[in-house]
Amino acid sequence: MASTQDFTAMMKDAMGAFPVDTSAMDGAFKSTATLNEKLSGVALEAASKSSEISNTWTRDTLAKLADLSKAKAEPADYAKAITDFASAAAEAAAENMSAYAELAKKVQMDTVELLMATGKDISEDATKAVKKATDEVTAATKKATTAK
Repeated sequence: MASTQDFTAMMKDAMGAFPVDTSAMDGAFKSTATLNEKLSGVALEAASKSSEISNTWTRDTLAKLADLSKAKAEPADYAKAITDFASAAAEAAAENMSAYAELAKKVQMDTVELLMATGKDISEDATKAVKKATDEVTAATKKATTAK
């Protein structure tokens, strides 16, 4: 009777001849975690600064509304107060929108810098990992061919 070949042993031998180095995966995980931490820091800083801008804008607007709501001696003073408030509100809007734009630009620049640095690091790590894997496979192949 014909015996069946033991493929489990054959696969075990083949996999043993070509070891897998998981340090590259560990490194990739750590790099990703570090990048996520830095990106989260950029996002949280931006949210904090955005909140500060919004809070300051609101306080200034409420202060100007308090001035607007005060009783005036002459009817013409009401028209002047409304005109002054509208002018100040338009100026504040322009200033605050400019502050938001600067914040967005900073976030964009920080993000691009992080991604560029990470891309460079990943490229260097990948080059090292490929070289190491090539050396290991070459050595294992030489060992397997000389063993026969």
